[in-house]
Formats: sequence, structure tokens, C-alpha cells
Amino acid sequence: MKCVRVSGVQLMVPHLIIVGGGFGGLSAARALRGAAVRVTLIDKRNYHLFRPMLYQVATGLLSADEISGPLRSILSHQENIVVLLDEVTGISPKQRIVHLKHRDLAYDFLILATGIRYNYFGHGEWRPFAPGLESLDDADVIRSKILLAFERAEAVASTPQALEEVPIEEIRRLLTFALVGAGTSASRWPARSPKCRAWLWHMTFGI
Repeated sequence: MKCVRVSGVQLMVPHLIIVGGGFGGLSAARALRGAAVRVTLIDKRNYHLFRPMLYQVATGLLSADEISGPLRSILSHQENIVVLLDEVTGISPKQRIVHLKHRDLAYDFLILATGIRYNYFGHGEWRPFAPGLESLDDADVIRSKILLAFERAEAVASTPQALEEVPIEEIRRLLTFALVGAGTSASRWPARSPKCRAWLWHMTFGI
């Protein structure tokens, strides 16, 4: 508990910590606007990411700033909240303390909204070959892999041997992409693939 001034009156209000600035954490923070509670929102990134559109960044149809926004700006009209850029390293429930990389914070109430984690079914070695799509960094990795595949296919198609016989099978192999899962991103991606190809062809690929 901490004593704060609300409308000129000193009140004892509880301290609530929200870990995670995704949909869950942001919804909780907004719901507490005007409540007699002191809120601290902690996230290892200082922006909210609209994850359902992340696949469009991975295919180059949208830029990163079109699907993300600073958490402080989103919550700027909420007087009872503080946004911290930090990473949680542990929690002591009995002492009601959240341990961060750079400090410890005491709390009265705690909301954990840390999001998802991809399951590789005990095969962590698959990750370099099949990256998940959780963040803007992941989208950059996938977009680079797609562009590199087109570059390699272009190189194959432009070899002297290809002038006599186009290596269709090799080009098809290089430009075949597999999606594992049937979530939001995977189900929408095939419908967007023609637009992705049109964008890539606009980048003067000759294949």
C-alpha cells in the first residue's frame, strides 16, 4: 500500500503490477483507468504489438510501425499507471516481490500476461529451420529467408545452363514454403501469398 493524493485527498491505494504489454496486459491496464489503484506495467519491449497482422510484416506487406505503438503513448491519458521497460527474472509470492533485471518491486496484486511460447515438442534444434512468429524480430528473420529464397532462385534461373533448359524443379524447391499450424497467422498467410508474390516480383525478380 502507498499513500497517494486523489482529487486533493490522501488515500491508501494498493499497488498492482501487470507483467506483459500484449492484449491481455493492455486490456487489464485500460480496465483499471480511474480505479483507486497504482498500476505498474512491465514489458521487455516498450511497445504494444498487434500480433494478428505480424505475418504481413514477415511477407513485406506492412512495415513494423504499422502494427505497433508505444505503450506510454497508448496509456498516456491514464494517470494511475507507470510503464517500465524491464524484464522479469523471478517472483517471490510469499514476499510479494517481482524481481527485475535492474530492481525489485513490491506489489499487492499481480497480473501475469506474458503471452505465448511456441512448442517444438522437445526439439529445440528445429527452431533455426522453422522460426516462430512471435515478434518483430521473428518477422524480420522470416522476411529475410523469403527474399533470400527468391534471390537463390533468380541465381539458378540465370546460370548459363538455364538458358538451354530452365531448372524448374530446383526453382520450385527453392520457392516452396511450409506452414506448420492452423492458427491465425497460418490460416491467413496462404490467402495473402499472391500479394506477397506480386510485391516480390515488383522488386524486379525475373523468375
